[in-house]
Amino acid sequence: MRTPLVSAIAFALAGLSATAVAAPAADTSQLATTQLPRTVRPSHYDVSVVPHPDTLTFDGKVSIAVDVLQPTASITLNAIDMTFADVTLVPSKGKASFAAPKVAVDAKAQTATFTFDHAIPAGSYTLSMKYTGKIGTQANGLFAIDYDTKADGKKRALYTQFENSDARRFIPSWDEPAYKATFTLQATVPGKDMAVSNMPAASKKDLGNGLTQVTFQQSPKMSTYLLFFGMGEFDRATTKSDGVEIGVITQKGLTSQAKFTLDSGKAVLKEYNAYFGVPYPLPKLDNIASPGQSQFFSAMENWGAIYTFEYALLLDPGFSTQADKQAVFNTAAHEMAHQWFGDLVTMRWWDDLWLNEGFASWLASRTTERLHPEWHTNLEAVLIREGAMARDAVATTHPVVQHVETVEQASQAFDSITYAKGESVIRMLEAYVGADTWQKGVQAYIKAHKYSNTVSDDLWKEIDAAAGKPVSTVAHDFTLQPGIPLVRVESVSCANGSTTLKLSQGEFTRDRPEKKPLVWHVPVIAKTVGGAPASTLLTDGAGTLTVAGCAPVLVNAGQTGYYRTLYAPAQIKALQGAFATLDPIDQLGLTADVWALGMAGLQPSSDVLDLIKAVPLDASPLLWEDVAGDMSALDDYYQGDAKRQAALRKYAISRLEPKFAQLGWEARPGEEAPAAILRAHLIGTLAHLGDAKVIAEARHRYETNTMPAELRKSILAVVAAHADAATWDKLHAEAKAEKTPLVKDRLYALLATPEDEALAKRALELALTDEPGATNSAAMISAASRAHPELAFDFAVAHKDKVDHFVDSTSTSRYYPRLASGSMDIAMVDKVKAFADKYIAPTSRRDAETSMANIKYRVMVRNERLPAVDAWLKKNG
Repeated sequence: MRTPLVSAIAFALAGLSATAVAAPAADTSQLATTQLPRTVRPSHYDVSVVPHPDTLTFDGKVSIAVDVLQPTASITLNAIDMTFADVTLVPSKGKASFAAPKVAVDAKAQTATFTFDHAIPAGSYTLSMKYTGKIGTQANGLFAIDYDTKADGKKRALYTQFENSDARRFIPSWDEPAYKATFTLQATVPGKDMAVSNMPAASKKDLGNGLTQVTFQQSPKMSTYLLFFGMGEFDRATTKSDGVEIGVITQKGLTSQAKFTLDSGKAVLKEYNAYFGVPYPLPKLDNIASPGQSQFFSAMENWGAIYTFEYALLLDPGFSTQADKQAVFNTAAHEMAHQWFGDLVTMRWWDDLWLNEGFASWLASRTTERLHPEWHTNLEAVLIREGAMARDAVATTHPVVQHVETVEQASQAFDSITYAKGESVIRMLEAYVGADTWQKGVQAYIKAHKYSNTVSDDLWKEIDAAAGKPVSTVAHDFTLQPGIPLVRVESVSCANGSTTLKLSQGEFTRDRPEKKPLVWHVPVIAKTVGGAPASTLLTDGAGTLTVAGCAPVLVNAGQTGYYRTLYAPAQIKALQGAFATLDPIDQLGLTADVWALGMAGLQPSSDVLDLIKAVPLDASPLLWEDVAGDMSALDDYYQGDAKRQAALRKYAISRLEPKFAQLGWEARPGEEAPAAILRAHLIGTLAHLGDAKVIAEARHRYETNTMPAELRKSILAVVAAHADAATWDKLHAEAKAEKTPLVKDRLYALLATPEDEALAKRALELALTDEPGATNSAAMISAASRAHPELAFDFAVAHKDKVDHFVDSTSTSRYYPRLASGSMDIAMVDKVKAFADKYIAPTSRRDAETSMANIKYRVMVRNERLPAVDAWLKKNG
């Protein structure tokens, strides 16, 4: 755990050097949260590194231009796992320098303090030093990835990952977002390797010993966590868009798999230049594909040098699916959105992380809809909202804008509230003010704050000005307080061709039925089925709205609102009758609300089955995906009760089989992308439900090697989940022999998915060996936790000393509790609590507490909600 530091005490001015130069005064109006003394501020870093990949160490030199803002005898900056030598401080004007300082390293605080023999006057200086650092094997700081190649054996490449607080592993630095500076990076690399950073190379010098010294152009002013360095045996493919060179960098021989990302980047950059009204400011934008994986991120928005794991960037023609293609586009669009929201304009401190992540998620979704309407991804807005609400409905939730104190807390902030709720709230606010007005406010915000740091209110100020009304009132309610509004339709009355709704506002929660509701200003859009929408702003917990027509009424029409809607039983019955005529997005939204409200006990839990029964065969593929997901979730709740589970499975299979029969195992000429994704989804769900025909066909196609590329992952997943010992051994042999990292990683993860507990144990033991690769072990344990959460959690805790080496260093407080979150065993609550008490700082237990809340909720659903499902199945099955 990292602890805040006390600001250094200012020293008297007596005896100060006459060579001191006046420095800018501190701008107290822009003070951010900091864990460093405020006495010194950097403006530029000259960095030179010499990596030694064989020994997993590196040598570094850095000269930092700093402004001493008030007299101090010491300079404190961030550093981890470093040793220092030849530390000097020289005024920017004059030749006098200070005696070598004393160096004190605080590993717990992640700092190094240089204390001089007398006070440093306010002024401008250069702080220089030599240092050594470590190269890791997980994605923190400078790290190594070892990977197989088909033609040339094993290779090792180096990359950096600094967000949120790991630049301090690479450079002694003021490693906080508000300390923006420019960077010049120089690296000494093997002559056969390509070196990559945020900016293009300015020069290359052959050192004559098989090494090349590469110096990169100076970066723009940016936060430390956005710096990037990579080196390895790479290839690079390029294109141009609006005068910017766009590149994709891969391991040698794989640039053909990057063509879709390259073409997408060209289109997305043009789109973003137009949307923001501020052109992308760097001369190039690379996307670097890396083998391996992390348990906590897939890509990182380093300015001009986006880092992305291969599975989220490349499309292997023999393995990748339509779902992969869409995910690759969305990931690239998300990281490119960060080049403005996060890189050009950066949140001042991690409290406002959502200004980066929520906006990048929203803009990526918007851009995917605009550039690929044939994918129908607009419907995914409901699924994104549901992901946020699942987290936001329990006591351990937090506001979108949250208080962050420590490095671990900052790591925990990267969650579905920051991303998915942030995105959903933005979608609601954009609908409230209008897309053009929203864009006008965003453009003003970007122009006003480029190359600087902001808080959320800086954005609301510009949106308010563009809209001409206090949008910030609504925004504050949804970002400064946690939770989900519950809009109740108290009454519906029709007269003279119009329907008047009486609405009230409470709060939806899964685990606190007696909680006193918070109050929100809620933008509500409603309509009668087939009618035109009307809107109102629900204030003070109540309101009315009149809509045209006298048909059944739908609240949250278009599903842009971030709230749940609770109807009276007669109103639900009327909507059920009209369900087939609703727009697909409203079908999804209504089903999601009925599911959540039923499981929370606010209406019969079987109501969702009435809606599922009303889904027509020709409904949107995404609605059928949702139906399959609900059936699978119900099945999971019946774990351990074979007789009741069999009744659910019989009905679920009978409901899903006709849709799968319509799709078939083979793609049809001209079928839309959502159909291809649904086919794979149904194969997985039907197999999970125990459909013998689907399991047998998947095994046959695996044994005869007749797996279409689009279905290879799905078929392998079915085979692995239902494997016997002989099949597991065959899959294991294939994983060991595979030379394509993207495929190899997937195969090792599948080895951990068998329903057979003995095979899952074999996979867990395998995960502790060197065989799977350093970044696959944690993924294997996570994969085992899906079918065997108790087994995986107990195993990981029992081998914690080893497992810690497989997990990103700042993320262990999240990793272990998540292994248990899918458990139906109430005893696991005490186990997770005991683990948290022993290993996790009290200020960093949010994920552990959420895991415990999820286990309690799942047990409650099994005990209190499933009887109504049983009764429905008996009546309808």
